[in-house]
Amino acid sequence: QVRLVESGGGSVQAGGSLRLSCEASGGDYTNYWSTAWFRQAPGKEREGVAYTDADDLKIYAPSVKGRFTISRDKAKNTLYLQMNSLIPEDTALYYCAADSRSYSGSWQSLRAESYEYWGQGTQVTVSS
Repeated sequence: QVRLVESGGGSVQAGGSLRLSCEASGGDYTNYWSTAWFRQAPGKEREGVAYTDADDLKIYAPSVKGRFTISRDKAKNTLYLQMNSLIPEDTALYYCAADSRSYSGSWQSLRAESYEYWGQGTQVTVSS
């Protein structure tokens, strides 16, 4: 069973950048067709941010499109989220997720219930 571990969170000022990483151990991403990043702010529901799969299809939430980039490095067994032009509304606990099923950019791609495996989360705080 794969274990996902996020890193790279922190505190930045608005307009800054961060790169989140999610390393898979006890397995690798080749066994998990769909991978995604989610975030959850205090008092809010978990929100799908970005999706990518083994076909390199990429889907982004409208709120982050053009600012965030998701990618997978097969050799390093790591999923990334490059976040640029950060705004205070991006403040949240960010989670990576993986699942063996293919969602191919469907409405299920950014739905939390679609994913079986989750990391523990990494905090991102953006100040104005």
